[in-house]
Amino acid sequence: MTDVTQVNEKISIERQGDIALIIIDNPPVNATGQVVRQGLQDAITRLNEEGTAKVIAIYAEGRTFVAGADITEFGKPPQPPALPDVYNIIEASQIPVISVMHGTALGGGFELGMATHARIGIKGLRVGLPEILLGLLPGAGGTQRLPRIAGIPFTLDMALSGRQVKAEEALEKGVIDRLVDTTPREAALQAAQDVLDGKLATRRTSELQVERDDKALEDTAAKLKAKQAHLFSPHKVVEAVAASSLPLTEGLKIERQAFLDSMQTPQRAGLIHAFFGERAVSGIPEAKGDSREINKIGVIGGGTMGSGIATSCLLAGIPVRLVEVAQEGLDRGVATITKNLEGAVKRGKMTAEQKDAALKMLEPSLGLEVLSDVDLVIEAVFEQMDVKKDIFGKLNTICKEGAILASNTSYLDVNEIADSTDRPQDVLGLHFFSPAHVMRLLEIVQGAKTAPDVLATGFALAKRLKKVGVLAQVCDGFIGNRILAHYSKTASYLVLDGASPQQVDDALEGFGFAMGPHKVGDLAGLDIGWMTRKRKAATRDPNERYAGDVADKICENGWFGRKAGQGYYIYGDAAPEPNPEVAKIIDAVRAEKGITPRTFTDAEIVDRYMTAMIVEATRVVEDGTAKRPVDVDMVFLFGYGFPRFRGGPLHYADTIGAKELVARITEYAKEDANYWQVPPLLQKMADEGTTFADLNKGA
Repeated sequence: MTDVTQVNEKISIERQGDIALIIIDNPPVNATGQVVRQGLQDAITRLNEEGTAKVIAIYAEGRTFVAGADITEFGKPPQPPALPDVYNIIEASQIPVISVMHGTALGGGFELGMATHARIGIKGLRVGLPEILLGLLPGAGGTQRLPRIAGIPFTLDMALSGRQVKAEEALEKGVIDRLVDTTPREAALQAAQDVLDGKLATRRTSELQVERDDKALEDTAAKLKAKQAHLFSPHKVVEAVAASSLPLTEGLKIERQAFLDSMQTPQRAGLIHAFFGERAVSGIPEAKGDSREINKIGVIGGGTMGSGIATSCLLAGIPVRLVEVAQEGLDRGVATITKNLEGAVKRGKMTAEQKDAALKMLEPSLGLEVLSDVDLVIEAVFEQMDVKKDIFGKLNTICKEGAILASNTSYLDVNEIADSTDRPQDVLGLHFFSPAHVMRLLEIVQGAKTAPDVLATGFALAKRLKKVGVLAQVCDGFIGNRILAHYSKTASYLVLDGASPQQVDDALEGFGFAMGPHKVGDLAGLDIGWMTRKRKAATRDPNERYAGDVADKICENGWFGRKAGQGYYIYGDAAPEPNPEVAKIIDAVRAEKGITPRTFTDAEIVDRYMTAMIVEATRVVEDGTAKRPVDVDMVFLFGYGFPRFRGGPLHYADTIGAKELVARITEYAKEDANYWQVPPLLQKMADEGTTFADLNKGA
């Protein structure tokens, strides 16, 4: 006879003879909120006090087991009971406790499983410890129980990568005891009965011995010191895992302190901001309206960008018609797409069969006429207005009514492009970032006449392509490239005034960027910036200190970066080395301009570079090009390699403070009052003591 008792609104107990089932029902992801924690503790305590059940099995309703913490509790005072205390009570239960995990068991959910005495996985399960991605470490026993179950090297891998481990690997490592293909409730009843029948062994992790692996700990610590010295929580992970050889109660104390220490760092705050910001950018009203159906996409241009966009669409299961003007270019585009998909197979992102199926959805064609029945066209040709206007004029007559016409332009005026058609309401910018099938940012540029459902379709497409869509208004460069065009001048000024390109790169990599600006320029192609400078030369402010002298002379030699074998650096089989010829160019330009070089500390380089970035980012928010500060932050996190743990340029600005930023700008303006100007919004914030975070709340 089945007897069900409701412990609270999230937790219930079902009794069947000697078996008690604890059911978690906290949709959508069964997060370990306060009510769930309290209910689990009360259920375990009640069943042990009653003493009638001989085995307990915990499972969850819905699409997943416990997928982590309750994000609505982030940043709020902790409410008892604490998760580690609940899990210690579960482990100490006199009645054996089994966990049945399905969907995802992440963070506290995975730690719940490890606190039980046996673990059953449902086919398709993935387990993980993603806390490192939020600047934290597992704080409810993960660094102590997992080494006892699966060893120190595997624990370090999981806790430092944040990766999700598939059920098959979890079974192989002993993380789960069984892998079954049934419902969670049926699996729970069967496993509980097997415990009663002696067919499934149970054990407390506290009774297991850790095989000490000093080499793994020392090697990992050395790698982190070399590559992630500026981060906090990864080093704390190693400390906590090292403590797993102590008695469990002692190790848990060390883990808890490391967790609390990580909670207090600016890095944790930055990563939490990034976590919520990724969701915030798609939560705006413009993204939530009715959208148009997209079943087939046309991509114009088979170059690096067009091929990447086509690859991204194919990976999402969307048929693509790739158009080029010449067979050679078309063949090259198809070859690039094929190579991209083969790379996805090698990385385990898709199977060989899925790759073949994706390639069957690709229709390479010559001539725009084949785009007559597609739902969306993405133009990805040369960054020249006359070329783009010519293409859109032709699309205007070729494409069916209601088809969306999008330009992948990085800088150009989407309104001018739209005006070359008689359907400007169907036109918008979709600015992908290279490589388009890898980079997650998609700037969705709203033209003056872009229809609401067209804009909403842009966001729907971003979601379908697993990209972070950010709304931008029309201006030269939109959000990211407009800000980049401003602060990149600071890097050039620093070089003109005395720093070397390598010192600038090293200083900013020390700040957390994966690559310094000169390495990025070499990677992207220095000719792109050169073309932009020439395009804007006629409208350049005559009072502006020109910053492109060195880069222009490098480009005049045909040294466009990696693709040419040299730029600021020389590229070959070995690691890139500074180009000695560039040093000669710099010396010559300084002499020509009468500049006496001076020294800069790395801190001064970072301060000037970041202040310039913040200045233009402030203006972008001020004039409405970006909807909110968080939109700027997400653009830079997902498109420009900004260090995630710093949260984005305007989140980072809040850690400095508006008053200090105004003071810096005022001081720098003594050297160049045209370039260094305090944005009115920043001055207002300094006067009122407000922050960019306040502006996010008010938007």
